[in-house]
Amino acid sequence: MSRAPDDVSKLTESTYKNVMEQFNPGLRNLVNLGKSYEKSVTAMTIAGKVYFEAVSKIGESATLSPVSRELGVVLMEIAEAHRKVHNELEENFKKFHREIITELEKKTEMDVKYMNATFKRYQSEHKLKQDCLERSQTDLKKLRRKSQGKHSSKYEIKENECLETISSRQMDMQKFIADGCREALLEEKRRFCFLADKHCMFSYQISNFHEKAKEILAVKLPSWQEKCCDITQVPDTIKTMIEGLSSTPEQSPLVERYNRNNVESVVPPPAPPLKAQISPLANMFNPEPRSPLTSSSDHNSDQGSLGEGSLSRSTSQSSGLNMARKPRVRTIFPHTAGNNDTLLSFDDGDIIILLIQEEKDGWLYGELEKTGQRGWFPSSYCRPYSEPVLTNSHLGTPVRRLSAISLPELEEQEPVLLPPPDYSDDLPMSPVVPSTPSPQNTGGESICHSEAEADCHE
Repeated sequence: MSRAPDDVSKLTESTYKNVMEQFNPGLRNLVNLGKSYEKSVTAMTIAGKVYFEAVSKIGESATLSPVSRELGVVLMEIAEAHRKVHNELEENFKKFHREIITELEKKTEMDVKYMNATFKRYQSEHKLKQDCLERSQTDLKKLRRKSQGKHSSKYEIKENECLETISSRQMDMQKFIADGCREALLEEKRRFCFLADKHCMFSYQISNFHEKAKEILAVKLPSWQEKCCDITQVPDTIKTMIEGLSSTPEQSPLVERYNRNNVESVVPPPAPPLKAQISPLANMFNPEPRSPLTSSSDHNSDQGSLGEGSLSRSTSQSSGLNMARKPRVRTIFPHTAGNNDTLLSFDDGDIIILLIQEEKDGWLYGELEKTGQRGWFPSSYCRPYSEPVLTNSHLGTPVRRLSAISLPELEEQEPVLLPPPDYSDDLPMSPVVPSTPSPQNTGGESICHSEAEADCHE
């Protein structure tokens, strides 16, 4: 579509003004925004490095665990991979600053001066050519007025020369306008092309960055996911240890000792063949010698008949608490076993636990409390022993000692509500309420607990 020279000239001027009034100011704003973009990415990479450094430290602590060692290695490898990704991103934005921001700053400063000078040159040349063409047209008009007189042939040659001059200047003017418009449009396109080319290069760099990041992360991602897909999977060494504990549990030394004592208490060594000698001083302590068990029962019955009310109840409670305990005796004379391994040596005042409560020819079988040694000893060398009763000085009421078995029963156990696990992908679970002890397991202890509550209320 052809246009008049004036329209083309106006297009040229508007093109120059567009570059100077819109493109260059927009380029300055783009430089400022690019710097802000660069700062934001730098801050993001720094924060990302700090974050994944913390992930790596958590992974280092996980490597110390026997079951989470592989997951710790996974966390450290993930942190290292993201560190490489952030380093690549930093390198790309260094190129972004060097090849785009810096270049745009230089172009903006230089382009303002260049475009102003180019536009002024075009305007001045256009005005000069326009003035020359207008003068030639004015001269032609003068010659035509003069040629209308008597001597018209005289001005005919000059008129032809003036027409040729006007035609030449019109062609020159049109050529100048066309060349100026072409130059203005090319200058505009050159700037947009420069901007697009720089960002195409940046886009290519970002594309390479994403490909490298995908390669860094995707290479080991399946193995990472495989390590954390099944939480029930444990190393073979831990599995062997757990299976060993569940199949053949090791008994603690106390349990072994308890079982050994029970077995040995059932099958003790044979009693000495000779009847045990009665110490001549035994009558000084007890004129009518009795077996420790008989004396113990008589002693408890006498003690139960002495008091009334709370005293008798406390005594019965004390005996009830010690029902499960084996009877014990206190020695009143020392005894030496000599070379006989089946006999028990002890000093005066030692405590012996009776393992066999039936006396055999004056011999009793028991375990010395302070050493754990077992053997036979004369029944006349000891007397029944019972737990001392503590007395409250203010109330005058005997205070019994509570056994370790009865202590937990004094407090009411409230059910503990467990929240659902935080790291489970399943649906929320209902709170788990621990089951209450069965009556079969707490039959003996419930009596002690009720009596203890009655004592507290009084």
